[in-house]
Amino acid sequence: MENEVIHSGSKLVIVYAAYALFAVSLTVYLARTLFQNGAIFLRDVFKDQVDLAGAVNRLLVIGFYLFNLGYAALIMRAPPAVTAVQAIEVLAEKLGMLLLSLGAAHFFNMYLLYRIRRRSTALQMDPPVLPQMNLGSQQARAQSYAQAQG
Repeated sequence: MENEVIHSGSKLVIVYAAYALFAVSLTVYLARTLFQNGAIFLRDVFKDQVDLAGAVNRLLVIGFYLFNLGYAALIMRAPPAVTAVQAIEVLAEKLGMLLLSLGAAHFFNMYLLYRIRRRSTALQMDPPVLPQMNLGSQQARAQSYAQAQG
């Protein structure tokens, strides 16, 4: 019995090691990719403020690291795995949860950046076209309406 517990614990240690390696590697790869591609997007959003675009990009990457590595650590705990199949299932479940959270965080960031960009482009738009004809005062319109009805 004791040998079985030690053996199942060793499988779980392998699961933890594989999970930690994958979680850290994936987070670093995604952060680098988002940093490089996000820089282009943020320069477009903050056209006249290149320094601000760079600062926002670095802050987003730091937040990405903190959120994802913290979440990866929180969901690391797993039930004991007696067989290799159970160990693989535990690993797949943990990686799936991590990937879903990474995707959700990414889409949330993209939504926020879209909103920022939309607001900045709306501020740069030309004012609406002025009316082409003068309708006069409200009283004149009311009189012309009354004449048309009468």
